Amino acid sequence: MNRKTDRTSPIAVFDSGLGGISILRVLRNLMPNENYIYYGDSANAPYGEKTHDEVRAAAERVTKLLLSEGAKAVVIACNTATSAAAEYLRAINPNLPIIGMEPAVKPAACCSDHPTVLVMATPLTLKEEKFRLLTKKYRDCASFIDVPCHGLVEMVESGVTSGNEMNSLLHGILDPYTIGQKIDAAVLGCTHYIHARAAIENVLAENLFSPESETFDSHGNKHVQIFDGALGTAKETERRLNEADMLNTSDTRGSVKIYNSSEDTALLERSYKLLNI
Repeated sequence: MNRKTDRTSPIAVFDSGLGGISILRVLRNLMPNENYIYYGDSANAPYGEKTHDEVRAAAERVTKLLLSEGAKAVVIACNTATSAAAEYLRAINPNLPIIGMEPAVKPAACCSDHPTVLVMATPLTLKEEKFRLLTKKYRDCASFIDVPCHGLVEMVESGVTSGNEMNSLLHGILDPYTIGQKIDAAVLGCTHYIHARAAIENVLAENLFSPESETFDSHGNKHVQIFDGALGTAKETERRLNEADMLNTSDTRGSVKIYNSSEDTALLERSYKLLNI
């Protein structure tokens, strides 16, 4: 690597807001001795409601900022930004490990014999060619239902991840696609949604089954398998750093610095709370 970084340099993680904290949490569990910088671009959230070019420009701006902070790798903890900007960012930063997100379509498609899979994502992610090619690859294995989740990112950004307000929003999003249907799996195609996973599971359990077409888990409970790409992204980050001989070999727990483009200090408080530190 040509930039002045070493093993102790931080891994940078960014998202349009608080969503990527879910990825940072998994990264820290997998590689606790690494140092991390997190940047939430909440002033420009949600990326999923913007154009392709707007998201790419935002991702480039944030990446430049993180490199100025000495990042040895960048994790794009946002499905939308990965689709719109990952290839471009790799092209202009050829010596920088850049790890993106990918909706967990493959494991969902393989979870049972030709499952019906909800893909919950932002409108832009669902429109991107990368997503269309991904679902096309597995369409012989599963049936996919695209669910654009208007308003879900904004609610998580506001600090609401459960309760009546979240349940009401989720019913509005999911009811048209799920009531009385047999759904085997759901993909959380946005890192913000992982923070609302419990609420999503509850609404799906309420909605998805008619008496004649129910799916049960091993304990006899109604069950929809939930998939997200957090662990896969964390493992790929570890693999790429190991490949570059840049894993931190310290035996002490690393540091975390969190920044946000918004002037709302409450967003930083929510970030640390979501990270559980």
